[in-house]
Amino acid sequence: MGLLREIALLPLAPLRVATWSVGVVADAAIDERRARIRHELAEAEHALLAEEITEEEFDRREDELLDELEELDGGIDR
Repeated sequence: MGLLREIALLPLAPLRVATWSVGVVADAAIDERRARIRHELAEAEHALLAEEITEEEFDRREDELLDELEELDGGIDR
């Protein structure tokens, strides 16, 4: 029965591949966005330690970035 199902669904194979491809690209984009957020957090911490920004500026930026990361993680199942 599994073989018959696969044969019946064969015409949908290009759609299934396209859907899978979109998922892979979306996952890569999310991973890239996470890496950018982590990099910006590290830059903000470095700026704080170098006294280039105030603690209040750091806190504001950190909150923004952590909110963005939380929003990103809330939108997907990982």
